[in-house]
Amino acid sequence: MLRVATVNVNGIRAAYRKGMDAWLADRGCDVVALQEVRAPDDIVREITAESGLHVVHTEAADKGRAGVAVLSRFEPKDVRVGNGDDYFDTSGRWIEADYVLDDGSALTVVSVYVHSGEAGTPRQDDKYRFLDAMSERMRDLRATGTHGLLMGDLNVGHTERDIRNWKGNLKKAGFLPEERAYFDRFLGELGWVDVHRQLSGDVDGPYTWWSMRGQAFDNDTGWRIDYHLATPELGALARQAWVDRAASWGERWSDHAPLVVDYDL
Repeated sequence: MLRVATVNVNGIRAAYRKGMDAWLADRGCDVVALQEVRAPDDIVREITAESGLHVVHTEAADKGRAGVAVLSRFEPKDVRVGNGDDYFDTSGRWIEADYVLDDGSALTVVSVYVHSGEAGTPRQDDKYRFLDAMSERMRDLRATGTHGLLMGDLNVGHTERDIRNWKGNLKKAGFLPEERAYFDRFLGELGWVDVHRQLSGDVDGPYTWWSMRGQAFDNDTGWRIDYHLATPELGALARQAWVDRAASWGERWSDHAPLVVDYDL
Protein backbone atom coordinates (compact mmCIF):
# COMPACT_ATOMS: atom_id res chain seq x y z
CA MET A 1 0.00 0.00 0.00
CA LEU A 2 1.00 3.58 -0.68
CA ARG A 3 -0.09 5.85 2.18
CA VAL A 4 -0.62 9.46 1.17
CA ALA A 5 -1.75 12.43 3.25
CA THR A 6 -2.54 16.09 2.77
CA VAL A 7 -2.85 18.77 5.44
CA ASN A 8 -2.89 22.54 5.72
CA VAL A 9 -0.44 23.01 8.60
CA ASN A 10 -1.35 26.66 9.33
CA GLY A 11 2.35 27.48 9.71
CA ILE A 12 4.82 24.61 9.92
CA ARG A 13 6.83 26.07 12.79
CA ALA A 14 3.77 26.41 15.03
CA ALA A 15 2.47 22.99 13.91
CA TYR A 16 5.73 21.32 14.94
CA ARG A 17 5.67 23.05 18.32
CA LYS A 18 2.16 21.67 18.88
CA GLY A 19 2.87 18.05 17.88
CA MET A 20 2.94 17.67 14.10
CA ASP A 21 6.33 15.96 14.33
CA ALA A 22 4.84 13.12 16.42
CA TRP A 23 1.98 12.66 13.95
CA LEU A 24 4.40 12.54 11.02
CA ALA A 25 6.68 10.04 12.77
CA ASP A 26 3.83 7.72 13.74
CA ARG A 27 1.55 7.83 10.67
CA GLY A 28 3.81 5.94 8.26
CA CYS A 29 3.02 8.07 5.21
CA ASP A 30 4.95 7.61 1.99
CA VAL A 31 3.89 11.02 0.63
CA VAL A 32 2.59 14.08 2.48
CA ALA A 33 1.35 17.27 0.80
CA LEU A 34 1.50 20.42 2.94
CA GLN A 35 -0.16 23.79 2.50
CA GLU A 36 0.21 27.12 4.31
CA VAL A 37 3.77 26.18 5.22
CA ARG A 38 4.60 29.87 5.77
CA ALA A 39 8.35 29.50 6.29
CA PRO A 40 11.58 29.99 4.30
CA ASP A 41 12.93 26.95 2.48
CA ASP A 42 15.93 26.46 4.76
CA ILE A 43 13.69 26.44 7.83
CA VAL A 44 11.32 23.90 6.26
CA ARG A 45 14.21 21.57 5.49
CA GLU A 46 15.69 21.99 8.96
CA ILE A 47 12.39 21.33 10.70
CA THR A 48 11.57 18.21 8.67
CA ALA A 49 15.11 16.75 8.59
CA GLU A 50 14.46 14.16 11.30
CA SER A 51 11.62 12.64 9.25
CA GLY A 52 14.15 11.36 6.71
CA LEU A 53 11.75 12.33 3.92
CA HIS A 54 12.68 14.12 0.70
CA VAL A 55 11.36 17.70 0.55
CA VAL A 56 10.16 19.82 -2.35
CA HIS A 57 8.86 23.25 -1.40
CA THR A 58 7.98 26.62 -2.84
CA GLU A 59 7.47 29.65 -0.64
CA ALA A 60 5.50 32.76 -1.46
CA ALA A 61 7.15 36.03 -2.39
CA ASP A 62 4.82 37.55 0.21
CA LYS A 63 6.71 36.39 3.30
CA GLY A 64 4.79 34.58 5.99
CA ARG A 65 1.94 33.59 3.69
CA ALA A 66 0.95 30.51 1.69
CA GLY A 67 3.75 28.10 0.75
CA VAL A 68 3.25 24.49 -0.37
CA ALA A 69 5.44 21.40 -0.08
CA VAL A 70 5.57 17.66 -0.70
CA LEU A 71 7.43 15.30 1.64
CA SER A 72 8.13 11.83 0.28
CA ARG A 73 9.89 8.56 0.96
CA PHE A 74 10.86 8.54 -2.73
CA GLU A 75 13.30 10.96 -4.30
CA PRO A 76 11.47 13.03 -6.94
CA LYS A 77 12.50 12.63 -10.57
CA ASP A 78 11.32 16.12 -11.48
CA VAL A 79 9.77 19.16 -9.77
CA ARG A 80 7.71 22.02 -11.22
CA VAL A 81 6.40 25.18 -9.59
CA GLY A 82 3.27 27.00 -10.77
CA ASN A 83 0.07 25.98 -12.50
CA GLY A 84 0.73 27.44 -15.94
CA ASP A 85 -0.32 31.03 -15.26
CA ASP A 86 2.83 33.12 -14.70
CA TYR A 87 0.82 35.44 -12.46
CA PHE A 88 0.97 32.77 -9.74
CA ASP A 89 4.58 31.62 -10.14
CA THR A 90 5.71 33.26 -6.88
CA SER A 91 2.48 32.82 -4.94
CA GLY A 92 3.52 29.63 -3.12
CA ARG A 93 0.30 27.87 -4.11
CA TRP A 94 1.24 25.08 -6.53
CA ILE A 95 4.07 22.54 -6.70
CA GLU A 96 4.32 19.28 -8.66
CA ALA A 97 6.67 16.36 -8.08
CA ASP A 98 7.13 13.28 -10.29
CA TYR A 99 8.00 9.93 -8.73
CA VAL A 100 8.76 6.40 -9.82
CA LEU A 101 7.27 4.04 -7.23
CA ASP A 102 8.59 0.72 -5.98
CA ASP A 103 6.43 -1.17 -8.49
CA GLY A 104 7.81 0.92 -11.37
CA SER A 105 4.66 2.98 -11.89
CA ALA A 106 4.85 6.75 -12.41
CA LEU A 107 3.05 9.20 -10.13
CA THR A 108 2.72 12.97 -10.28
CA VAL A 109 1.79 14.57 -6.95
CA VAL A 110 0.54 18.15 -6.75
CA SER A 111 0.24 20.15 -3.53
CA VAL A 112 -2.23 23.01 -3.99
CA TYR A 113 -3.40 25.89 -1.82
CA VAL A 114 -6.35 27.66 -3.44
CA HIS A 115 -7.17 31.22 -2.39
CA SER A 116 -9.85 31.62 0.28
CA GLY A 117 -11.40 34.44 -1.72
CA GLU A 118 -13.99 37.04 -0.75
CA ALA A 119 -17.16 37.42 -2.79
CA GLY A 120 -17.27 40.51 -4.97
CA THR A 121 -13.65 41.58 -4.39
CA PRO A 122 -10.33 41.34 -6.29
CA ARG A 123 -9.42 38.43 -3.98
CA GLN A 124 -12.28 36.46 -5.51
CA ASP A 125 -11.14 37.44 -9.02
CA ASP A 126 -7.73 35.95 -8.20
CA LYS A 127 -9.40 32.80 -6.95
CA TYR A 128 -11.31 32.34 -10.21
CA ARG A 129 -8.17 33.06 -12.26
CA PHE A 130 -6.32 30.40 -10.24
CA LEU A 131 -9.15 27.87 -10.69
CA ASP A 132 -9.16 28.57 -14.43
CA ALA A 133 -5.43 27.81 -14.66
CA MET A 134 -5.90 24.79 -12.38
CA SER A 135 -8.55 23.42 -14.75
CA GLU A 136 -6.22 23.62 -17.73
CA ARG A 137 -3.32 22.08 -15.85
CA MET A 138 -5.53 19.21 -14.68
CA ARG A 139 -6.49 18.57 -18.29
CA ASP A 140 -2.82 18.44 -19.28
CA LEU A 141 -1.87 16.16 -16.39
CA ARG A 142 -4.68 13.76 -17.26
CA ALA A 143 -3.43 13.63 -20.86
CA THR A 144 0.00 12.33 -19.80
CA GLY A 145 -1.52 8.93 -18.97
CA THR A 146 0.41 8.58 -15.69
CA HIS A 147 -1.12 8.44 -12.24
CA GLY A 148 -1.96 11.94 -11.03
CA LEU A 149 -2.88 13.01 -7.50
CA LEU A 150 -3.79 16.61 -6.77
CA MET A 151 -4.08 17.30 -3.04
CA GLY A 152 -4.58 20.27 -0.84
CA ASP A 153 -6.71 22.91 0.76
CA LEU A 154 -8.92 23.82 -2.18
CA ASN A 155 -11.09 26.22 -0.16
CA VAL A 156 -14.37 25.14 -1.77
CA GLY A 157 -17.06 22.86 -0.41
CA HIS A 158 -18.42 21.08 -3.45
CA THR A 159 -21.84 20.01 -2.17
CA GLU A 160 -24.21 20.53 0.74
CA ARG A 161 -22.67 17.41 2.32
CA ASP A 162 -19.34 19.25 2.58
CA ILE A 163 -20.39 22.09 4.92
CA ARG A 164 -22.35 21.66 8.13
CA ASN A 165 -23.89 25.15 7.90
CA TRP A 166 -24.30 25.24 4.12
CA LYS A 167 -27.49 27.35 4.14
CA GLY A 168 -25.67 30.17 5.91
CA ASN A 169 -22.83 30.17 3.37
CA LEU A 170 -24.68 30.22 0.04
CA LYS A 171 -23.47 33.75 -0.75
CA LYS A 172 -20.01 33.45 0.79
CA ALA A 173 -16.66 32.50 -0.71
CA GLY A 174 -16.07 28.78 -0.37
CA PHE A 175 -19.61 27.78 -1.31
CA LEU A 176 -20.56 30.09 -4.17
CA PRO A 177 -22.31 28.43 -7.13
CA GLU A 178 -19.56 29.68 -9.46
CA GLU A 179 -16.88 28.02 -7.31
CA ARG A 180 -18.77 24.75 -7.00
CA ALA A 181 -19.21 24.66 -10.77
CA TYR A 182 -15.43 24.29 -11.14
CA PHE A 183 -15.63 21.08 -9.10
CA ASP A 184 -18.47 19.83 -11.28
CA ARG A 185 -16.05 20.24 -14.18
CA PHE A 186 -13.09 18.64 -12.38
CA LEU A 187 -15.13 15.54 -11.59
CA GLY A 188 -17.19 15.54 -14.78
CA GLU A 189 -15.65 16.79 -18.02
CA LEU A 190 -12.05 16.47 -16.78
CA GLY A 191 -12.65 13.02 -15.29
CA TRP A 192 -10.85 13.33 -11.95
CA VAL A 193 -12.06 11.47 -8.85
CA ASP A 194 -12.86 12.93 -5.43
CA VAL A 195 -11.29 10.03 -3.55
CA HIS A 196 -12.47 10.96 -0.06
CA ARG A 197 -16.10 11.27 -1.18
CA GLN A 198 -15.84 8.07 -3.22
CA LEU A 199 -14.71 6.13 -0.15
CA SER A 200 -16.92 7.87 2.42
CA GLY A 201 -20.18 7.75 0.50
CA ASP A 202 -23.15 10.09 0.68
CA VAL A 203 -22.68 11.31 4.25
CA ASP A 204 -22.16 14.68 5.91
CA GLY A 205 -18.44 15.44 5.80
CA PRO A 206 -16.27 13.92 7.03
CA TYR A 207 -15.01 17.45 7.66
CA THR A 208 -11.35 18.48 7.53
CA TRP A 209 -11.47 22.09 8.78
CA TRP A 210 -13.06 23.73 11.81
CA SER A 211 -12.74 27.31 12.97
CA MET A 212 -10.50 27.85 15.97
CA ARG A 213 -13.19 30.18 17.36
CA GLY A 214 -16.18 29.22 19.46
CA GLN A 215 -17.42 25.62 19.67
CA ALA A 216 -17.03 24.71 15.99
CA PHE A 217 -14.62 21.86 16.63
CA ASP A 218 -16.48 20.43 19.62
CA ASN A 219 -19.80 20.56 17.72
CA ASP A 220 -18.27 19.26 14.48
CA THR A 221 -19.44 22.36 12.63
CA GLY A 222 -16.87 21.94 9.91
CA TRP A 223 -16.07 22.13 6.22
CA ARG A 224 -14.69 19.43 3.92
CA ILE A 225 -12.30 21.57 1.87
CA ASP A 226 -9.17 19.36 1.81
CA TYR A 227 -9.12 16.92 -1.09
CA HIS A 228 -7.42 14.03 -2.83
CA LEU A 229 -8.33 14.45 -6.52
CA ALA A 230 -7.02 11.48 -8.50
CA THR A 231 -6.92 10.41 -12.10
CA PRO A 232 -9.50 7.64 -12.60
CA GLU A 233 -7.02 4.78 -12.76
CA LEU A 234 -5.45 5.86 -9.47
CA GLY A 235 -8.82 6.61 -7.89
CA ALA A 236 -9.84 3.01 -8.56
CA LEU A 237 -6.89 1.88 -6.42
CA ALA A 238 -7.92 3.89 -3.34
CA ARG A 239 -8.82 1.53 -0.50
CA GLN A 240 -9.36 3.47 2.73
CA ALA A 241 -9.51 7.08 3.91
CA TRP A 242 -9.23 8.70 7.33
CA VAL A 243 -9.50 12.22 8.69
CA ASP A 244 -7.00 12.39 11.57
CA ARG A 245 -9.22 14.57 13.73
CA ALA A 246 -7.61 15.44 17.05
CA ALA A 247 -9.14 13.92 20.18
CA SER A 248 -9.81 17.37 21.63
CA TRP A 249 -9.58 21.06 20.75
CA GLY A 250 -6.43 21.45 22.83
CA GLU A 251 -4.62 18.66 20.98
CA ARG A 252 -4.97 20.25 17.55
CA TRP A 253 -1.79 21.35 15.81
CA SER A 254 -3.66 23.05 12.95
CA ASP A 255 -7.18 24.26 12.24
CA HIS A 256 -7.21 21.55 9.53
CA ALA A 257 -6.91 17.80 10.11
CA PRO A 258 -4.83 15.52 7.87
CA LEU A 259 -6.68 13.57 5.21
CA VAL A 260 -4.96 10.18 4.79
CA VAL A 261 -5.66 7.67 2.00
CA ASP A 262 -4.19 4.24 1.24
CA TYR A 263 -3.75 3.33 -2.43
CA ASP A 264 -3.14 -0.22 -3.64
CA LEU A 265 0.18 0.52 -5.32
